[in-house]
Amino acid sequence: MAETLEEVMAELAELEDPRVRAVNERHGDEHGVNLTKLRAVAKRLKTQQDLARDLWATGDAAARLLALLICRPKAFERDELDAMLRDARAPKVQDWLVAYVVRKSSHAEELRTSWLGDADPVVASAGWALTSDRVVKKPEGLDLPGLLETIEAEMRDAPERLQWAMNTCLGNIGIEHAEHRERALDIGERLGVLKDYPTPPNCTSPYVPIWVNEIVRRRSEG
Repeated sequence: MAETLEEVMAELAELEDPRVRAVNERHGDEHGVNLTKLRAVAKRLKTQQDLARDLWATGDAAARLLALLICRPKAFERDELDAMLRDARAPKVQDWLVAYVVRKSSHAEELRTSWLGDADPVVASAGWALTSDRVVKKPEGLDLPGLLETIEAEMRDAPERLQWAMNTCLGNIGIEHAEHRERALDIGERLGVLKDYPTPPNCTSPYVPIWVNEIVRRRSEG
């Protein structure tokens, strides 16, 4: 028997943990549901597009995360995905929307190009995330020198989320494309973005000169 929106929302309310919420709120995410438990709910519900739309419409962050796990990515229209991103202000919801839904959509490339230069830095960061994905998986047709030029001109003064997305793209260009590695490393060194980022032990710094050289070294030794 299919579960109703009310039943699912009641279950999410029961999973609410104040300690989880306190941690999430420090990162701008206003929900208190453990993500492992959320994924377990999604696994049980399986794909349910209508329920996913209803969960999204609640505006609740946990409900929206669940919606993104049980939806059918290819069922969304281009304008619908654009509106969803602009309405999704929680960072985790934005990230999952791009990673789990937009990337699998037939509208991904059109949205990537339209989002890249958007005046909203959150929307622009989604465009850069999709661009990073193409840099790694399908670089044919990308203007890599042009991307490096834009990053060089704009990354240092970009808002945090946009800066992070541009830095990720810069690093991926340096890692995946040896012909552009020297320039990517030079840009990273001169701009110094994330140079002092607190990096836990056994993790690689997101500072591009360290990150790129470390990944290239590992690959050469592997």
